[in-house]
Amino acid sequence: MLIELNDTILSAEIFKRKFVCDLASCKGACCVEGDAGAPLTSEEVIQISEHLEYIKPYMRREGLAAIERKGVSYLDQENEPVTMLVDGKECAFVFFDKNETALCAIEAAHRAGAIDNIKPISCSLYPIRVKQYPNFKALQFDEWNICESACACGSKLEMPVYKFLKEPIIRAFGQDYFNELELVAPEIENIEP
Repeated sequence: MLIELNDTILSAEIFKRKFVCDLASCKGACCVEGDAGAPLTSEEVIQISEHLEYIKPYMRREGLAAIERKGVSYLDQENEPVTMLVDGKECAFVFFDKNETALCAIEAAHRAGAIDNIKPISCSLYPIRVKQYPNFKALQFDEWNICESACACGSKLEMPVYKFLKEPIIRAFGQDYFNELELVAPEIENIEP
């Protein structure tokens, strides 16, 4: 089932599926696994490049070396910008805490007050993936086995995806958009699959 809202088409799974990141279980695997870097907008490539000096103190040597050689992003198979990877593996902006959990250097610089929140919106919105079409954006729930613990945690806490992602949805689409999601959610949540 698809829902049309303003200039977006949303999958009903965004309302019906439950999700809460469980970093203790997954260890930030979404920043390490996969076949490409995190999707970026052209504006995000510029913002990250302009704020790189504030982000670098939180990065690992390997990530720094990768961006110094190749830049903060590259073009994926669809010719879209994505974050640079370290040796084709983890995101160049990943660092690991004492528990070997992958964390984001861009987010760390923001939390330290060094920069505004310029963490790629694709990362902040995950497990929602946004695809831009000529006349609309499609928002879909991205099912990935590394997020099984997040789905289990979300089910236990009865947390729909859209509520868990309230802040990034507001950052990406605005408060009015989120308010409209909340208005239509009860109707969609009650529809049988």
